[in-house]
Amino acid sequence: MQLIAEAELKPAFMKEVDSHFTEFVDSLIEKSVILESSTPASTFSTASSEKDLNKNRGLRAPPEHGKIFTARRSLLDELFELSHIRTIYHMFIALLIIFILSTVVVDFIDEGRLVLDFDLLVFAFGKSTVVACTWPCMFLGTFIIPYGLFHQWAQGYSNSSHQAVRSFFYGMLFMLFQVIGLGIGPVYVAVAYALPPASGFIVMLEQVRLIMKGHSFIRENVPRVLSSVKEKSSTVPVPRITQYLYFLFAPTLIYRDSYPRTPRIRWSYVATKFAQVLGSLFYSYYIFVRLCIPQFRNISQEPFNLRALVLCIFNSILPGILMYFLIFFAFLHCWLNAFAEMLRFADRMFYQDWWNSTSYANYYRTWNVVVHDWLYYYAYRDILWLFGKKFKAAAMLSVFAISAAVHEYVLAVCFGYFYPVLFCLFMCFGMVFNFILNDRRKGPFWNVIMWTSLFLGQGVIICLYSQEWYAHQYCPIKNPTFLDYMKPRSWTCRHVQI
Repeated sequence: MQLIAEAELKPAFMKEVDSHFTEFVDSLIEKSVILESSTPASTFSTASSEKDLNKNRGLRAPPEHGKIFTARRSLLDELFELSHIRTIYHMFIALLIIFILSTVVVDFIDEGRLVLDFDLLVFAFGKSTVVACTWPCMFLGTFIIPYGLFHQWAQGYSNSSHQAVRSFFYGMLFMLFQVIGLGIGPVYVAVAYALPPASGFIVMLEQVRLIMKGHSFIRENVPRVLSSVKEKSSTVPVPRITQYLYFLFAPTLIYRDSYPRTPRIRWSYVATKFAQVLGSLFYSYYIFVRLCIPQFRNISQEPFNLRALVLCIFNSILPGILMYFLIFFAFLHCWLNAFAEMLRFADRMFYQDWWNSTSYANYYRTWNVVVHDWLYYYAYRDILWLFGKKFKAAAMLSVFAISAAVHEYVLAVCFGYFYPVLFCLFMCFGMVFNFILNDRRKGPFWNVIMWTSLFLGQGVIICLYSQEWYAHQYCPIKNPTFLDYMKPRSWTCRHVQI
């Protein structure tokens, strides 16, 4: 009888356990969602009291209030704590060692000695003194002029009898600085001094970054002043100059008066990240030396036909995808995390798990969160605000066009020629894939499709831009016209080396 009674109690007991376990899991999920969406704490703490959770529920801002910054780690930092993922990182280090050994051995066989001159890196980062003089001018201009113009406009706006004229005047001054000071000036330096590719990229990418930062500062603070005037507030909400200075260095393109902060700086972490950036730089050098230069150095000796083009693209996939990984790891993970750590900037979500994307829509949102946030809040949403929500497709197309044009603009100035391969990939294939591989596509099959298209895209980019680069080296034109810069030279250049 006792055994029968215990047997009858067992289902009730298991049901009770299952009920408590379900409640626990639901509570855990709810807390994790609240912690991710709420106003950030000042540290990376993973636990919070029930009182804090209830408080954070009320502090969550609706989507129209803009991006919410919260304390969180970068995804790779979390993944590298797993031994399985860390092993993949070790495999890439092993591949770098193989590249170094192969280069050293081949150079020793050819030259009879060790050759460690790194001539490609010396060339790519040449004329560094020009860069060192240009960057402070760009930064100081962005630090002084936008803040000074905004401060002068805001202080006298409420008492001005011609507020529209005042706003138009200061707005035009700001636009002139953006177009001439930050726009034309760096381009002139890059072209007039014929900066090598890497040095040119430093100047041009800093130009784009500072323009976006200046726009964000004005875009976020002007509505605050207008709102305070409308409410007849006695104080003008002008940020302190130290807040603006912090923003100029912070690894974000969205201005806020304050950001979540970490309690201390881990200098060992900073040193590790900068060492990884340096390692990625040498990794890129050996990829070009072993996989790219031997393939493209004599490419102009071969006739330009479909077979040669297809072989070139497929042979460029490996170096292309390796460079793709290195750019992501060196810049979006290491470089941004190093500056975030030095500034105690706690929101480290510079990217998300883009490698798991099954749609291009999700890939574009997660690959570079820093730039995506700027495009979403200041391009996409502002276009919808101006023209209405009926123009969502036009707004998306405009964002694609802006992104594609800026990418191609940077490449054209740095390489010294216009060859809109990246622009065509963005606007043609990127737009098509964005609608075909949309968020409704789920499952591993679509992830395979996405990765296949990424591999082919990187092969096309490396192949065509490298061909055009060597065509400009082997087939220079005396006194070239504007059309000569616009016309692909790799289609006609045939140079036989002796």
